[in-house]
Amino acid sequence: MRIPMNLKQCVWIVAMTLCIGITGGTARVAASASPQEQHDQDYSKNKNYQVGMRDGRDDSAHNRDHSKKRKFKKDDDQKAYETGYQAGHQSQPDHK
Repeated sequence: MRIPMNLKQCVWIVAMTLCIGITGGTARVAASASPQEQHDQDYSKNKNYQVGMRDGRDDSAHNRDHSKKRKFKKDDDQKAYETGYQAGHQSQPDHK
């Protein structure tokens, strides 16, 4: 009679462990999706993105590394500028 009680406890412990693991994994996946959405934001029409793109291309053409350090009051403006700068600095200029 002692063996079935231990078996029930083991099954219960395994079930609870799986339940907690699945719930925790789902919460982590849901939490990690949010920063990815921010990363995919389209700044291409943002004027700060355009300024960053221009500065990045200019620095790339003159073989400089982030010569202008611009500061913006809003985090979103700073992110747009930095995204544009990186895109401009990495793009290859057209040589015809």
